[in-house]
Amino acid sequence: MQALKDVRILDMTHVQAGPTCSQLLAWMGADVIKFEPPQGDATRGQLRDVPGADSLYFTMLNCNKRSITVNMKTAEGKQVFTDLLKVCDIVMENFGPGVLDRFGFTWERIHEINPRIVMGSIKGFGSSGPYADFKAYENVAQAMGGAMSTTGIPEGPPYVTGAQIGDSGTGLHLAIGLLAALHQRDRTGVGQYVEVAMMDGVMNLCRVKWRDHQRLWHGPLAEYSVGTHKGMGETPRAGNDSGGGQLGNAIRCAPGGPNDFIYIVVQEAVWSALAQRIGPEVNEPDLATDPRFSTIDERRRNQTSMWELIGEFARRHSKREMMAILNELDVPCGPIMSTQDLFEDEHVRGREMMVELDHPQRGRWYNVGMPIKLSDSPARIERSPLLGEHTDQVLSSVLGYDAARVEQLRAAGAFSAPPKKAK
Repeated sequence: MQALKDVRILDMTHVQAGPTCSQLLAWMGADVIKFEPPQGDATRGQLRDVPGADSLYFTMLNCNKRSITVNMKTAEGKQVFTDLLKVCDIVMENFGPGVLDRFGFTWERIHEINPRIVMGSIKGFGSSGPYADFKAYENVAQAMGGAMSTTGIPEGPPYVTGAQIGDSGTGLHLAIGLLAALHQRDRTGVGQYVEVAMMDGVMNLCRVKWRDHQRLWHGPLAEYSVGTHKGMGETPRAGNDSGGGQLGNAIRCAPGGPNDFIYIVVQEAVWSALAQRIGPEVNEPDLATDPRFSTIDERRRNQTSMWELIGEFARRHSKREMMAILNELDVPCGPIMSTQDLFEDEHVRGREMMVELDHPQRGRWYNVGMPIKLSDSPARIERSPLLGEHTDQVLSSVLGYDAARVEQLRAAGAFSAPPKKAK
């Protein structure tokens, strides 16, 4: 049995943040009904690489779901939505502020229709505060949540991270909140409203930067390679510094390509063995006893020189060779893995983190696998649905509509866009 079997989710979310959440829950066994307008989720056609096929943007975020198209601008469409609310455990939305309210479905109305339902809502900045009505996207959330100001090299501009911490990160936060609310509902019989703001989620993921912000009230940060001082007011950008108690950095390896780097963390316990290994190759046979690096405080003060020596050693080896050398010494490290590296990696494939799927429009393609491994209920990953593929199935099996009722609703335009007016 899958962990979330018998949990039914009405998923009105689109683009990335909400679909990330609902896909994870679907992979854990929830019956996710993707509730789409007649034109479909906008990402079906965005960044399309195969003509006439749903884009990878859509397929990679909507696996294991059933698609139903409903025109919420009709009374019949609103009735279908109402009937689905009555039989679902969770309803999810990430519309702009007030959109669902204008359709006549405030949280209070939804709760009245089904007191047991849990509602999940993703907003850029939440439903309260002076930013509540502002629009947000991935990079806007990274900018306003503190991530960009602390990412990049000290003398350069702030950078966004390639990881989608604003969108997918918010989706992960929402999944946690929904499961907690569902657990409470099962004890009390009453659902609740769960809101996650993208800005809030990014701030939570920047927790160590808030740690350092407050440490700067009391003194400099010794592990930073850039200068810091008491009362400087903000956590600085520090390139690839580890930002933790142990020194860490990305070091270039042979043959010197754009991703020929390895990240190394120099722990106190491994310095002696590391110095003994690299010293002879960089003409520093006494490196292990060199007073410049004998203690962690000395290594912090002289970290530029330390990284130069480690870098000289690394330029003689590939990142994979460095990984083998350093792991023998128990040095925490990891090569900088490009998308191509990961796509071909035996560890990734062995853990089913790159999964091949088939799609009726685009053929064979790959999706990132399920990152949460449940021992007794492993995920079964299935392709994303075509637009409206399961409309009749959901109406009959979930709502119990007979064929005549479905045809009546279809004739009334409940599942399709209204015809364009003649000019």
